[in-house]
Amino acid sequence: MIELRHLTKVFGDGPRAVTVLDRLDLTVPAGSITAVVGPSGAGKSTLAQCVTLLTRPTSGAVVVGGQDLTRLGDDRLREARRRIGTIFQTDGLQTRRTAAENVELPLRYLGVVRGERRRRVAELLDRVGLGDLAHRYPHELSGGQRQRVGIARALALRPSVLLSDEATSGLDPAATASIVGLLRELRDDLGLSILFITHEMDTIVEVADSVARLEAGRIAESGPLLDVLRDPASDLGRALLPRRGADAARGSRAWAVHYRAADVPANWLTAAARELGCDLDLLGASVSTVDGATVGHATLGVPAGVEGHRLVAVLASAGLHAEPLPTRDAVPRAELDLVP
Repeated sequence: MIELRHLTKVFGDGPRAVTVLDRLDLTVPAGSITAVVGPSGAGKSTLAQCVTLLTRPTSGAVVVGGQDLTRLGDDRLREARRRIGTIFQTDGLQTRRTAAENVELPLRYLGVVRGERRRRVAELLDRVGLGDLAHRYPHELSGGQRQRVGIARALALRPSVLLSDEATSGLDPAATASIVGLLRELRDDLGLSILFITHEMDTIVEVADSVARLEAGRIAESGPLLDVLRDPASDLGRALLPRRGADAARGSRAWAVHYRAADVPANWLTAAARELGCDLDLLGASVSTVDGATVGHATLGVPAGVEGHRLVAVLASAGLHAEPLPTRDAVPRAELDLVP
């Protein structure tokens, strides 16, 4: 488990002081993935550095496995850092070492005997699906494969916590999907707490159990992913599943429909039209499946003669929340720009 308690980081002194992290609170339970997203300048990079204490916070606590790392001296901190594996945006592999030799480095520095190093490296490369590429050099590997070597190296010292700092940035969609799938496997198999820092909104929906929005150094919004996606008032939920649609036809009004329940029937549009006795036009939709549950939004064109309260009631019975969109802008842009 990772707990960040009132984490604060201030750079500079006096009138030139800049607060980058401001009494930030965040918990990543064991065996779960929490994604942190935010625009450039929100404090994501500083957060990653403070979690590993590569940058010491000005105040607050970084608690890993019940131990407050901010209270440790240098020797004990070096030992405690072994419980945190880190995956960086750039793989950071040494170009003149093979995949196996790169994974071996933390074990070599720790003084693990040669035979045990070899066994551990072989085990790790097999786990990330690269057992047959152990003797390849970084330039002989694809971007996704190099990142997998970086993950294997991060796992070398058997950490309880994994910090992923923009680890999928710059990868193609197929490589991103493979890394996301691997992180989910590691969460399940090893019970890791994974802090996934990213600006890639699509990736969050695929990987996270919980999500938090970082804004001006503070957590502006957070919660379990499904709860955020089902909350029609959530800025973060709208950004994760942006609304798509078209203007309603003349004589109709555009309505935003939001999935709220876990069991919204697949035929809800047909059933609602039948009950209301009118045609409902599907102008656009953004619907996904997350951990077996359907989440998303839709935009409907509803005849002007349909009473709003009746439409709301009919859709609510199907587990949907409905509200009219502004008439001059039937499909408003997302209110939140989280991608730099």
